[in-house]
Amino acid sequence: MATEIEELEVERRRLYGELSEVGDLRRGSIAEIYRRCGKPNCACCEPKHSGHGPRYLLMTKVAGRSRARDVSAGAELSKVRRELANHQRFREVVQQIVKVNEQICAARPIEGEAQDAERVALKKKLSRASRRRSRTRSRS
Repeated sequence: MATEIEELEVERRRLYGELSEVGDLRRGSIAEIYRRCGKPNCACCEPKHSGHGPRYLLMTKVAGRSRARDVSAGAELSKVRRELANHQRFREVVQQIVKVNEQICAARPIEGEAQDAERVALKKKLSRASRRRSRTRSRS
């Protein structure tokens, strides 16, 4: 059992190292928007036309409210996508760390097992004493 715990602790240290290498991150997602301008002579008014765009929005939630921020195409969009991917990787690694920690907690022996055995013995003793008292009362 000790080797299992040691192997899990090595895995946890590896995951902590991986977590430290995630880099810059941000939460949210990118929405790609196409819009119609509403001008009657514009090509976007035709049914098969997808509209003007794409326009990129960084969608996030702050304090329960949705926020959108324009992101320009090109270098800024690439940077934001990289940071969003890093956030996703961060979340995956954290989930793996939690899973390994749960396995470690389940594998570790309970400290004070002798105290638990004493508690069980005391509980049995008190239970017997209680039964004896109830028998003497019922006889009276």
